[in-house]
Amino acid sequence: MPLKSAKGSGKKGGKGKKTTLKFGIDCSTPVEDEIMDVGAFEDFLRARIKVNGKTGNLGSDVALTRAKNEITVTSEIPFSKRYLKYLTKKFLKKNNLRDYIRVVAMSKTGYELRYFQLNAGEEESGEED
Repeated sequence: MPLKSAKGSGKKGGKGKKTTLKFGIDCSTPVEDEIMDVGAFEDFLRARIKVNGKTGNLGSDVALTRAKNEITVTSEIPFSKRYLKYLTKKFLKKNNLRDYIRVVAMSKTGYELRYFQLNAGEEESGEED
């Protein structure tokens, strides 16, 4: 007589808990040198972040907050840190800052804007993205 396995006999409970994703971008270095405006960057992100395939549709799922020189993106839906880096690079390119500033991951949940380290007389080939 074959034995019945317990596997598949019970149903798993409904939906799991909601995960809140929080990513930060530290813009303090270029802002202190008055090269970049954090307010303009925040407006750019509000206009460009896509939610459900539509731009400018943040709703209650994605929230943007600014504290001094840092912008924080909080999301209730799946959101990619890499997408935030892409939009940051796009903003830098639009403002002709991409040649001087790079986006560096400072932690698992945040980025930092830093200047390229240019050494006089030396040619570094592996520095660009």
